[in-house]
Amino acid sequence: MKLKTERIYTKPADLDGYRILVDRLWPRGISKVNAHLDEWLKEVGPSNELRKWFGHDPAKYDEFKTRYLEELAVNPAYNQLKQLVAKQLATKNVILLYGAKDEQHNQAVVLKEQLDKELR
Repeated sequence: MKLKTERIYTKPADLDGYRILVDRLWPRGISKVNAHLDEWLKEVGPSNELRKWFGHDPAKYDEFKTRYLEELAVNPAYNQLKQLVAKQLATKNVILLYGAKDEQHNQAVVLKEQLDKELR
């Protein structure tokens, strides 16, 4: 089974996985029904201070990643996510959903990289 990332605004081609929203804020314009979520783990998202500092500026991404990983190291919600992902990957794909427009510079990418490393 695979761990994937996907924009929540992308219409799911199929609902072939366990869908987890990893944004601290609910994405604008998406109804809870249309999100097709299995979980919303908002506590695993970057702190409001880090999120505002980053502002989705690709030039700040490397520093954002470092700071976010430091937050995750002491965030109990990350351990909850890691356990949930490990359990679900045993039987199905897991999709980390996010609202950012930039598909390469966001917290879901950081989470996927870290989970891939730790769950190998």
